[in-house]
Parts: sequence; C-alpha cells; structure tokens
Amino acid sequence: MPAMKRTRASKALPPARREALLKTLQDRFEANPNRHDGLAWADVRARLTAAPDKLWSLHEMERTGGEPDVIGLDPDTGQYLFADCSPQTPKGRVSLCYDGPALRARKEHKPQGSAVETAQAMGIELLDEAQYRRLQSLGEFDTTTSSWVKTPPDIRALGGALFCDRRYGHVFVYHNGAQSYYAARAFRGLLKL
Repeated sequence: MPAMKRTRASKALPPARREALLKTLQDRFEANPNRHDGLAWADVRARLTAAPDKLWSLHEMERTGGEPDVIGLDPDTGQYLFADCSPQTPKGRVSLCYDGPALRARKEHKPQGSAVETAQAMGIELLDEAQYRRLQSLGEFDTTTSSWVKTPPDIRALGGALFCDRRYGHVFVYHNGAQSYYAARAFRGLLKL
C-alpha cells in the first residue's frame, strides 16, 4: 500500500462515516473489556468527538484492517492508547519495507511503500517492542503473521529493523534488513488521544 497522500481538509470524515466508525469502536470496546479495565466508553467517545483528526486516523487503521481498540491510558499524559488489535497483522498494510531510506536503497523489486511512512501518513506510529509485548498480554496476536516494530536508532543505523510475532505461546523479537518485505508482515499502529 503506498503512503497515503491526503490534504488536511480531506481528514474530516463525513457524518455518516463518523457515526459508523464510532459505533464499530464502541462495539469493539464493549466486546473486549479486558483490554481497558476501568475505562468508560462515554469518556473515550467524548474525547474522540473533540478530535476529528484522531478519528480520521482511527478510520485509516480500521480501513486497512487494524481493528483499533483502546488498550489503556498513558500513565504520564492520561491519553487513551489505541492500538491495532486485529488477530493477525493488518492485511491492508502488508508487503512494506521498514522505512523511507530502506525503500530508496532498494534497487530491484521495490515494495509499494514503507511501514514508517505509511504510519506517519495515517497519523499514527509503530508500536515499539515494549508496547507490542503489552498488547500481547491482552490477547494472542500475530500467530501466523509478523509486524514491524519501532527499531532503535543504533540497530537501524546498521541497516537492520525489528519485527515481532507470537509462536509456541511466546512473543519473539527478530531482525531483518530494513529493505525486506513480506506478504505476511505489516505493522501495528499506536494512536494517543
């Protein structure tokens, strides 16, 4: 999926689409209380309706197969944390290399885009390893797929990038060349609201 190019004006969802998304998010929130113990949907909805740009980002997460849901509160800022909670890596974001420099460095068989640039265009960020492990404590994700995660600068400077998955009841962290891409690897995003 190529990086999305949209103007700021196009980030406002039409009323019908906004209400449909809010209903989807509410249904998912209520069906998965273990992901956000002690949080109330009315509070989340109030914050969502006050931030149309964040609602647009959640729409992009949903549109690309991420199934976003609240996974808690940021302890430092009090912001709600939304993450992609699809059982497998989001299908609408597969076959992306790690970032823009990796995409530009690839000479043959270039993917359509990169995970980092696509996340930025969506208004979200990649989960880091700790956030990915936290998500995995709330369920079992990526049991047949994998997801790029935010890579520390020292690893990225050497040409590598990290990805994670769950196999054999454990969460694993691996490395690949940042320019690699696979049909079963995308990325999981995080949105703070």
